[in-house]
Amino acid sequence: MNLKENLLNLSKLNAVGSITEAADYAYNELSKFAKVERMSNLTVIGKMNGNADYTLMLDAHIDQIAMIVTDISDDGFLTVSNCGGIDLKTLPARPVTVHGKKDITAVFCSTPPHLSSDKKEYKNISEIKLDTMLGEKAKDIISIGDYVTFCCEPTELLGNCITGKSLDDRAGVAVLLELARRLSGKNLPINVVFLISDMEELGLRGAKTAAYKINPDEAIAIDVSFGDGPDISHLECGKLGGGAMIGVSPVIDSRISKKLIAIADNENIPCQKEVLGGTTSTNADIISVTRGGVKTGLVSIPLRNMHTEVEVVNTKDIISVCDILEAYILSGGIMND
Repeated sequence: MNLKENLLNLSKLNAVGSITEAADYAYNELSKFAKVERMSNLTVIGKMNGNADYTLMLDAHIDQIAMIVTDISDDGFLTVSNCGGIDLKTLPARPVTVHGKKDITAVFCSTPPHLSSDKKEYKNISEIKLDTMLGEKAKDIISIGDYVTFCCEPTELLGNCITGKSLDDRAGVAVLLELARRLSGKNLPINVVFLISDMEELGLRGAKTAAYKINPDEAIAIDVSFGDGPDISHLECGKLGGGAMIGVSPVIDSRISKKLIAIADNENIPCQKEVLGGTTSTNADIISVTRGGVKTGLVSIPLRNMHTEVEVVNTKDIISVCDILEAYILSGGIMND
């Protein structure tokens, strides 16, 4: 599979809790190039041996924002709780998939404007009911604790862009799969571990335990960040098509950031700095304080419409990330810096 095919396939699949479709796919693809193991339902670890006793870990999370059923009414309406950050104002009239005994398409209820006296603002997701159209039969198919995911097929757009759900952070996972393919069979100066982690959306939990197990000498988290769009300040986002966003922050190792930027400059690979005044809200934060501390960097892909089913990325930016990280790995990271 090429990078675009992997990204489209990953966006279609789900990975939350006991639903492992996307992780299964990533495991199978990564196993073509690296020695792989499954640490948990969703966490996948792939290893490539190099010539030095020095390990670089690359992380991208495969989990997604989703919901979980907390109540089923006698007439078939569901109440759900969110698994990760969800913008409530985007939910009414939105189709979703309920993963019961079989997958059911449901719709978040929406009051027609003709019957609504004012613009309603929801304070809790439990206020917005899901209509299954199953009526009293709903409890035969759906149980409390079943997961609910967004219902959307990825689509290619103009300008090398793709829209779909869970591109946060399937775009990062696609980078790992592409790097594994590129590095396969090459004489690597260092060991490379690919960490496809779980539960980033629930508090960076998966990368914390996996990084403790792997115990790398250095690490780079690959995630998405805010892409430019209407009403978004250029100080708070990256430009789609502008290349990899290389993180600069007090919690990020400056040697890694400087070397990534130098590689991009020397190889004429498009990139942009992402200046973060404190923590990054990515797995880089938790990896950097694992065990006695890990030298950690961050490379992000600009993404529009975050945490929706119409997230947008530019494949040129993803290729930029791959090109920079491939050169960084083949240079030995900061092993000798």
